[in-house]
Amino acid sequence: MSAGVIRVLHIARYRAPSMERKLEVMAAQPGLAFWLVRPAVWQDEYGNVVVNPMVPGCQVIRVPVLGRTNDPHRAFYRTLTFGMRRIRPHLIHAEEEPDSLAALQIVLARRLFAPRAKLVFHTWQNVNRPKKWHVWAVTWISLQAADAILCANSEAVQVLREMGYRGPVGVIPPIGVDTRIFHPMERRTDPATFRVAYAGRFVPEKGLDILLEAVARLSPEVELWLIGDGPQRAALQALAQDLGIGERVRWIPPVVPERMPELLTQVDVVVLPSRTTPVWKEQFGRILVEAMACGVPVVGSSSGAIPEVVGDAGLVFPEGDPQALANRLGQLKESSNLRQELARKGIERTHALYTPEKIAQQTVQFYQKILGGFNER
Repeated sequence: MSAGVIRVLHIARYRAPSMERKLEVMAAQPGLAFWLVRPAVWQDEYGNVVVNPMVPGCQVIRVPVLGRTNDPHRAFYRTLTFGMRRIRPHLIHAEEEPDSLAALQIVLARRLFAPRAKLVFHTWQNVNRPKKWHVWAVTWISLQAADAILCANSEAVQVLREMGYRGPVGVIPPIGVDTRIFHPMERRTDPATFRVAYAGRFVPEKGLDILLEAVARLSPEVELWLIGDGPQRAALQALAQDLGIGERVRWIPPVVPERMPELLTQVDVVVLPSRTTPVWKEQFGRILVEAMACGVPVVGSSSGAIPEVVGDAGLVFPEGDPQALANRLGQLKESSNLRQELARKGIERTHALYTPEKIAQQTVQFYQKILGGFNER
């Protein structure tokens, strides 16, 4: 690649500390200049409104968004150009699903204001779910316009091929784990208690009923911490009472990422018991890599990307099987050697694959491949 500064326009509706750190690392590399298009405010999965922080080394363009920023089909950027006319980017990296309204906006803006720029989309979708005709139309337009697509997991590549996309693809998660926040710390577990934790949304596809049933099959010294919130909360609380483990379950409200390590130091294992539905499979499982980075053993179901994410650094059980999950938890409870081995492997795996630095390196290499013989213009 010949000399010159590559101007990258990065567009995303969501925020995560690891993504911001990734962009900071990328922007610090010689020969790259970054502009970020971000919502003026951002709404997380629990409805909380957050103002995006600044990212060192990047120029941020704040754009109002109509609708919910965490819903790709009901979010609309209130801009025509996305800054393209002024920036004249060489590469537009849109962390938007190809079937989203925002993707259609970006395709049209690129055609009008930066027709020579390479366009890269990002997808999490590992299920080829049914779409209404207008969503299929948007998807087709986006796939035709894309110069390349980055996939968050390997199954998403197959979905793209099923939808007819034949262009370049890469498998790089857009987020990982910021090891400045998530790292091994002094453990504060109770030797008289075996503490199991889940963190995330309380929704049916996360399989929390399976987790409650598994804990109910284990001895009384096993406790469960459920960190998060969601529409299933009341039903899960009722189920815990029906199973006779109401006193063994602690309900903890959602916490900001910076507070999560403090909780992880107090648990013995983190579980992600997701279940596949006709329209969804687990796409990554961020809590798994956060726990692994902290040296906490993890157990995940066989849904979607979970086995790919944990590799040999965690235990996997057949999704929807509470007895199999109880067996895995029992193994960990009875074997400190197994817990120590998985803790070590988890730390090694996150540092090898999921740090912002590693993801930044892979993403820049992908940019270089797509740009090919770059020439300043």
